[in-house]
Amino acid sequence: MGGGEGKCLYIDTEGTFRPVRLLAVAERYGLDGEEVLNNVAYARAYNADHQNQLLVQASALMSESRFSLLIVDSCTALYRTDFNGRGELSARQGHLGKFLRTLLRLADEFGIAVVVTNQVMSSPDAAAAMYGGNDKKPIGGNIMAHASTTRLQLKKGRANTRVCRIYDSPCLPESEAQFAILAHGIGDPEEET
Repeated sequence: MGGGEGKCLYIDTEGTFRPVRLLAVAERYGLDGEEVLNNVAYARAYNADHQNQLLVQASALMSESRFSLLIVDSCTALYRTDFNGRGELSARQGHLGKFLRTLLRLADEFGIAVVVTNQVMSSPDAAAAMYGGNDKKPIGGNIMAHASTTRLQLKKGRANTRVCRIYDSPCLPESEAQFAILAHGIGDPEEET
């Protein structure tokens, strides 16, 4: 076991997890690919209720073995499809709030880091973007904002460049960093030609 001396649990709500990417990163760092994959527990969530149930199962796994990281990709995707329109907004936010509280409890109880990805949508006030405002708005509203310690915004730059901006954090100043997603993992944009 490397990293945080524990395993990783990956909850996938959109079917985007690719073990082959982990193998490429393992090769880059001279790690045994099979061992890396054996230290990742993968679960596919199919609806918002199932996503919550997976956290109960995660708690049982964490009681049996040391985990250091829990990733949920994407936290809000299933909520967007399971709860439609303003009529179900209150139920959606309540359900999402319960899910996020359970994540926080797992982080506290088992001492794990939690990383969630979130979707964004075009802001209804997209005209503000013309004047330097942000034309994208995170899904989940204040429920997501208040449950997160540090929020990062990822966006595509020019060519293979991506930009990571510290959007909100109690301990980090606002700043940006550029990176690229390469065949062997994350690197500097100029690494790939």
